[in-house]
Amino acid sequence: MPFALATCLGMASTAVPAQEQAQGRAPDAAQVAGFFRSVQLDDAGTVRKMLAAVNPNQVNPVGGEPALVQALREGAMHVVAVLLDQPGIDLEAPAMNGNTALMMAAYQHNGPAVTMLLARGAKVTQPGWTALHYAAAAGDDPIAHQLLEHGAAIDAPSPPASGKFTPLMMAAREGHDRTVQLLLRAGANAALTNGEGLTAAQVAARAGHQAIADVIKARAQ
Repeated sequence: MPFALATCLGMASTAVPAQEQAQGRAPDAAQVAGFFRSVQLDDAGTVRKMLAAVNPNQVNPVGGEPALVQALREGAMHVVAVLLDQPGIDLEAPAMNGNTALMMAAYQHNGPAVTMLLARGAKVTQPGWTALHYAAAAGDDPIAHQLLEHGAAIDAPSPPASGKFTPLMMAAREGHDRTVQLLLRAGANAALTNGEGLTAAQVAARAGHQAIADVIKARAQ
C-alpha cells in the first residue's frame, strides 16, 4: 500500500547519541549492517550487545527503516522487546516512507506490539497517515477498536497527495464490512469526501463492494 510520507531524521540536531559518545566514534558500515541483519533475524542477544555501539534509532541505509520499524515488519518480537527497553528509543522515528512503529504494528496485525507501544506512549494520531488508517485497511477490528479507545482521530484524512482518505474510506475500499460497521458505530462521518470528491460509499462502490456502499449510505441518511 503506497503510504508515501517524505521524512528526514535528525537533520536539525548536532547532538552525538550516547551510544556513539561511549565509543568515541560513530559505528562503521559493517557494524550497522550487522546490527540490522541481527534485527531481521530476531537475534535479540546480538542486538543487545551491539547497542553499545549502535544508536537504537539508527536508520537502516538499506530500506530506510529505523530498527524498531524493521523489527515490527519482520515480526522480530524478541528484538522489539530489547529495543523498547532502551531508554533513548524513539517510538515516533519514521521510516523514509513515513511508517512509524505503531503504524507498522497495526498493518501487520500485531496486537501485542500495538499494546506495548501504546503503553509506552506511542502517538496514536499524527498528520497524514495514521495507525487507524492501517488497521482499517488491514481489516483488523481489535486493533482498530484499541486505537479508538486511545483517542485515534476517527476521520483523519490521509495526505492530499494520497487522496485524503479517511479510515472509513480505507476499510470500504478494501471490502472490510465489519471494520466499516465498527467505524460507523464509533461515529465515523460517512458524508466526508476524499480528494476526488467521493464519499466512503462511493469509494466502496467503485471498488466493487456494493453491499458495503449500501450500508454506509444507509448510515449517512
